[in-house]
Amino acid sequence: MKFDRSACIEPMYSEIPFLDRFQAAKDDGFEYVEFWSWTDKDLDAVKAAAEKAGIGISGFNGDADYSLIDPTHKEKYLEFLKKSVAAAQKVGAKSVTIHSNALGDGGIVVNHYTELSDTVKLCSMYDMLLECAKIAEESGIAMNLEPLNITTDHVGNYLAHTRMAAEMTRLIGSPMLKVLYDVYHMQLNEGSLCDTIAKYADQFGHIHVADVPGRHEPGTGEINYTKVFDQLAESGYTGRVGFELFPKTTTAEAVKAIMTY
Repeated sequence: MKFDRSACIEPMYSEIPFLDRFQAAKDDGFEYVEFWSWTDKDLDAVKAAAEKAGIGISGFNGDADYSLIDPTHKEKYLEFLKKSVAAAQKVGAKSVTIHSNALGDGGIVVNHYTELSDTVKLCSMYDMLLECAKIAEESGIAMNLEPLNITTDHVGNYLAHTRMAAEMTRLIGSPMLKVLYDVYHMQLNEGSLCDTIAKYADQFGHIHVADVPGRHEPGTGEINYTKVFDQLAESGYTGRVGFELFPKTTTAEAVKAIMTY
């Protein structure tokens, strides 16, 4: 099965100006693009570039300086999330990505919250996710909750495993709140990729792809992406696959590898 492909145009196509990346991704065969932050973008220009290229916008990050696991952040977190949803509606994006912890420059976890118990963190996240689901359902903008690796890129992030994320979204039971399963992050944190996909694919709203080590294109590392994609199809996943990776050499070479899957 061939999934709709989304190019993350922050690390990919970095050789050319940002607004030119929409057409470049379309020319290379991608159906969608995605990016990280919306607050540093000219949204009118983004919308125009996507429409001119005839390419969809899969999504972008919906949170910024606030954390799901900090109960004191609830009001500010949801306020910012609503602004992100409005930005998604403005540019025609399908979804926003949400995280347990606020992330700073380079994806550094801003606060590890060592002073908070697991009970407080988990209950706060569940409480806020209930509100996130309501916002998603009312707006039509999907929310994808992303566990991150805590070994290499996001030390101190609370949500680190697929099981925790998927069990929470199952309990909440909203078709608009799902899990972003990032194969790169989860290979680093937990392995057992195909078994995990088989157990939780019904809760996946989006997939991210990069190889380990290096976070480059498939085929440059240890992950058997042929098996991963076969398992996604066998498990009933029909959504988009986002290629959030840093080309090992050039974007052109990375695209050649991507398009073989």
